[in-house]
Amino acid sequence: MDRHWRIEWDQEQLAWLHFDMAESSVNLLSLETLEVLDSQLQSLQHSAAKGLVILSDKPAGFMAGADVKGFALPSSEEQIKAHLQQVHAILQRLEELPFPTLALIHGFCLGGGLELALACDYRIARDDPATRLGFPEVRLGIFPGYGGTARSFETLAPLDALRLMLSGRNIDARRALHIGLVDRIAAERLERITARHLLKEAPPKQRPKLSQRILNSRPLRLPLAWMVERQTAKRVRKAHYPAPFALIDHWRHAGDQRAQLFEGEAQRVPRLLRSKTAQNLIHVFFLQERLKSLGNDSGFKPQHLHVIGGGVMGGDIAAWCALKGLRVSLQDREAKYLSRALASAHQLFSKRLKSRREVQAAMDRLMPDPKGNGIAHADVIIEAVFEDTRVKQSLFRKLEARARPNALLASNTSSIPLEIIGVAMRRPERLIGLHFFNPVARMQLVEVVHGEQTAAEQISRGASFARRIDKLPVPVKSYPGFLVNRVLMPYLLEAMELLEEGVPGPVIDKAAVDFGMPVGPIELADRVGLDICLAVAKELSAHYPFKLPGQLEFMVRESKLGLKSGEGFYRWEKKRPLKQRFDAFYHAPNDLAERLIFRLLNEAVACFREGVVEDADLLDAGIIFGTGFAPFRGGPMHYIKNGGLQQMRQRIQELERRHGEQFHPDSGWTNLGRV
Repeated sequence: MDRHWRIEWDQEQLAWLHFDMAESSVNLLSLETLEVLDSQLQSLQHSAAKGLVILSDKPAGFMAGADVKGFALPSSEEQIKAHLQQVHAILQRLEELPFPTLALIHGFCLGGGLELALACDYRIARDDPATRLGFPEVRLGIFPGYGGTARSFETLAPLDALRLMLSGRNIDARRALHIGLVDRIAAERLERITARHLLKEAPPKQRPKLSQRILNSRPLRLPLAWMVERQTAKRVRKAHYPAPFALIDHWRHAGDQRAQLFEGEAQRVPRLLRSKTAQNLIHVFFLQERLKSLGNDSGFKPQHLHVIGGGVMGGDIAAWCALKGLRVSLQDREAKYLSRALASAHQLFSKRLKSRREVQAAMDRLMPDPKGNGIAHADVIIEAVFEDTRVKQSLFRKLEARARPNALLASNTSSIPLEIIGVAMRRPERLIGLHFFNPVARMQLVEVVHGEQTAAEQISRGASFARRIDKLPVPVKSYPGFLVNRVLMPYLLEAMELLEEGVPGPVIDKAAVDFGMPVGPIELADRVGLDICLAVAKELSAHYPFKLPGQLEFMVRESKLGLKSGEGFYRWEKKRPLKQRFDAFYHAPNDLAERLIFRLLNEAVACFREGVVEDADLLDAGIIFGTGFAPFRGGPMHYIKNGGLQQMRQRIQELERRHGEQFHPDSGWTNLGRV
């Protein structure tokens, strides 16, 4: 038996090539696994096989793609090109075998794994929600380079192929069947029978209809490429994320020429991979993988969640957890306060789930519980009431008496230190923070907050819970504001300071978006709610030298709270801000973006110095996934490192001389060179 791959022969002379990457929980196309695959294909070339089925022995899925660790190595463009051409030759060998070939797909089939599957004559996907197919390469700053572009444009309608590669999203088995990415879907018990029948039948390979193929012809391809490029430019900027535009250009020049598509991959992907954007996005990929691994060893498998507080945040937490399969009881003072939460949950389920039966099942898992009967049965209890220290202390005193001894007790507080909440408890070591971000259904991060007395086991269980509901946990110490709110607040306050200096809101927002933030700080404040911004700012200003802008306090007094009230710094219609046009002759301050970003960077350095998180990577992960900080820049600490510590320190000192003490460099800057 060869390492990673083994061949099983059946009575019908079909070869079943099993992929089971040694010492790994998932299958990856590494240099070693590819070399062994090539050896297996060479031996099959001269065999008496009547067909080949490639399948995975990993429960999690078919293949997770190429080994990304190899992408982070400092290889030259020529070395990367040689590797791609080697893989092209291996998959070409698979494609040219003298008998029909089939990929039997379950679980995830992503990136290089999907490129390998496309080199087979046929593909069967398991009819299961866990089956997911896609090309995530664009999220790493590249596009498919193992022949995926050539074979996608041959197999799919060109616009379907482009959507799949440009979005980076994965699709389920039924959608894959609909667009022609797979030839059949089958229940697990019928997979092998379906594979045998398909290999015996050996129909023509999947190809798009003539009406679709013609779109690949040069006269139609050029205007289509222009249209797709314009649509893409509305979502991402070429200067920030060059890969989508390189892919469109790749198709524009070689769309119906197989040899040119292979050559284009070998030429373009190495350049992209060596870029700063790709290397930073690969850094972010590993940050995400690290967060996903947290809590894996706790053995905690929660089934029942109890949420106290049916307001926006509590209701959304409850709905999300029910969507993810937990039984959830939701408590508030009276049943009437839970109606909005249930209506909002139904909207979420209807949007995310495919059938009425699934929506009803999710609603059945979400139980209104005004009397709190679920407390005695819950594995996890989350408090999400308003930010009042005494109320929270009283609540946890009562909870501790009613909850199971091994239940995880958590607060969703956004700013109150756990030590203050926990003084009312007999066993404060049970208490953690699970700080979600709004909107819960979209924000990936959950801060797992631990105080001085919190037991290490509880931190691990909190991370396990976050992973159970498909969130990314980052452990943070119980400092006022924790990590994300504390780092974000100076950035928002500086934006409001700029407003008071007369800089128009849209100009401020544009500077932030030009830097790479997903939305500008003025719009963000309006979306969060100016009352919430003010409350958090007041809480944090008691601990840190944050100056409260007078305009923010005025807006809250006037009940201009942003999106929720229809007017804040902007007027809002249909959940969109109406941004006034500013004078075309207006010249924004040259250091506008730096003022915003260096306030954020300086607070990140302070959090790192204080040990709010364990290390710089966790800080980067928290700020990227909690605030949307420009992923292509790799996170605040990574951005400082890439910018040159001395130059970055000099720049913040210059900002202090020009604009005042809010830019006084934190003492942590002097020690960053030792990190």
